[in-house]
Amino acid sequence: MASSTAPTSSNAHPQLASGLMFAAAGAIAFSGKAIIVKLAYRYDVDAVTLIMYRMLFALPLFIGLAWWASRHQRNAAGELAAPISWPDKLGIVGLGLTGYYLASFLDFLGLQYISASLERLILYLNPTLVLLLGWVVYRKRVTGMQLLAMAVSYAGVLLVFGHEVDFNGSNVWLGAALVFASAVSYAIYLVFSAEMLKRIGSMRLVGLASCVACVLCLVQFAMLRPLSAAMVAPEVIWLSILNAVACTFTPVILVMLGVERLGASLASQTGMLGPMSTIAMGVIILDETFNAWILAGTVLVLSGVFLVTRFGRPSR
Repeated sequence: MASSTAPTSSNAHPQLASGLMFAAAGAIAFSGKAIIVKLAYRYDVDAVTLIMYRMLFALPLFIGLAWWASRHQRNAAGELAAPISWPDKLGIVGLGLTGYYLASFLDFLGLQYISASLERLILYLNPTLVLLLGWVVYRKRVTGMQLLAMAVSYAGVLLVFGHEVDFNGSNVWLGAALVFASAVSYAIYLVFSAEMLKRIGSMRLVGLASCVACVLCLVQFAMLRPLSAAMVAPEVIWLSILNAVACTFTPVILVMLGVERLGASLASQTGMLGPMSTIAMGVIILDETFNAWILAGTVLVLSGVFLVTRFGRPSR
């Protein structure tokens, strides 16, 4: 006799449909960040000020998320959240520093020099960076399929990068290096957060680590800029609010809902919509160039990521 808890075909389909919807919406919302940042740079604002406003408006939302998760979310053992130990508190600070503060700041700096399309393709190398860090830190085995997947992905980024160097000059090197450093920083967060997620819970950890990052961005602005630097065009304020709500906080919730319904593997494959939506918005909103080089590079990057997430797992 089948277990009463087993999903039936009648309720599995709605779960799949809603999971795909949440994961796709989250990927598209995340990808909009680069477009909003590029639009804001048109109003003579620097990266330090721009990220300060983004985090200022996002901070109350993440405080609310951390508060809610501390009272309602259960950990991997099905238990309500327990008080956080001092080692985990230090870990949350470290994850907030690498995964959200440093990754976001380097990304904002890099977007001053490269297109939104190239930025999204570089960030989408993240699964390959997680794979490499897992090999370096935990000595996890890397398969031949995974090596092939990485080679395909990096070939795609280099293809688009070479095209931008020809048309946009040497600053592309700086921008690409900054965005790649952002991807490395976020990969460090993903690798070292795995165990803490089991103890603390995903929403709680994201909320707390994001609060740390928000505070660091505010402190950075106070240390590096005079108060008068906060006087920016009204358009920058509205774009920052949109960035904080629609492209920072909301995607976190949508992706988590998608993962709950689809699992991490299928949700990550759905995330492949991100680069495509960034390129489409870049062409439509920012008048960025779209040509065969960008198309070919995108196909290569997405193919490599697909191989990593679908076929590149080492056998148990």
